[in-house]
Amino acid sequence: MQNNRFSHARRIFLTISAALGLFLLAGCEVPIVNLTPSVIPENPSQIYTISARVNPQVPNLVPGSLLVRIIIDGQSFPMKKSDLGANIYEFDYQLPAGRSEIAYYYLVNYKFEHDSIVSSREEYSDVIHAKIIGRYVLSLEVNRGPVGARVSILGRGFTAQDTVTFDGTSARTVFESPNAISFFVPAVEPNRNYKVEIAGANGVSSVGTFRVDPTALAVSPTELSLKHGETQTLTFTLPTPAPTGGLLLDVTTDAPESVIMPEVVVPAGSSSATVNVTGGKPGSGSLFLKGFGSGEITVPVTVK
Repeated sequence: MQNNRFSHARRIFLTISAALGLFLLAGCEVPIVNLTPSVIPENPSQIYTISARVNPQVPNLVPGSLLVRIIIDGQSFPMKKSDLGANIYEFDYQLPAGRSEIAYYYLVNYKFEHDSIVSSREEYSDVIHAKIIGRYVLSLEVNRGPVGARVSILGRGFTAQDTVTFDGTSARTVFESPNAISFFVPAVEPNRNYKVEIAGANGVSSVGTFRVDPTALAVSPTELSLKHGETQTLTFTLPTPAPTGGLLLDVTTDAPESVIMPEVVVPAGSSSATVNVTGGKPGSGSLFLKGFGSGEITVPVTVK
């Protein structure tokens, strides 16, 4: 009878001890926070720093037992402490040629002591993916301006096939170098914001938001009457000097065979531009300039 009581008490003690051990073990946590962005700009050396914050919340952690590793491409690499802050670990990864994506996870090993017994534990993060992008935008020169203003975008990975768009409307784009591209604000409705993007062979990249401001414009004369082969001047005048890069006046016509004229650009710092208009085939039509005044300026043209 006494042996049965002793065995029953022993079983209760072992059950409580096991439950307590599980409770203490569950309280041992090492939170792993990934600090690496999911999209990483490409760099010439093709070396990328992967970092994480590992903050042990383990009672009686054995000093020096914490080991942080990264598992990438099926290989395990130790991570070193970063100078950026406490509990931050990093690893410099050399991207193999032809790769544009990285998949990895973090593995943490440590030891803790309980009732003079040292135990080991291992924790790991979910699998994390990061994409290397060859084209990215660093800055938009300005975030507002009138129709026709030339604006620069700085970044990396631009190509001659890239086109800047305003809410999907293509803007005249000038490729300057892999690190710089410019565009002329298209003839869109003023007094509103537009989503600016770059579209090309490398996909679509967000640039930012651009506000198109209204501006007045006077045209003289207000209509043209020409003979075939005759030339007259047409002057466009702004109320203020054109901004840096000049102001492109995107003049269109519904009589392209009757009206012969060059592109109109008001030089930077100047408030007017004068161009020659030559009569082509006999006919009639108009010159149109959107985005100025009440929305569109019209100059009737007749060629006899």
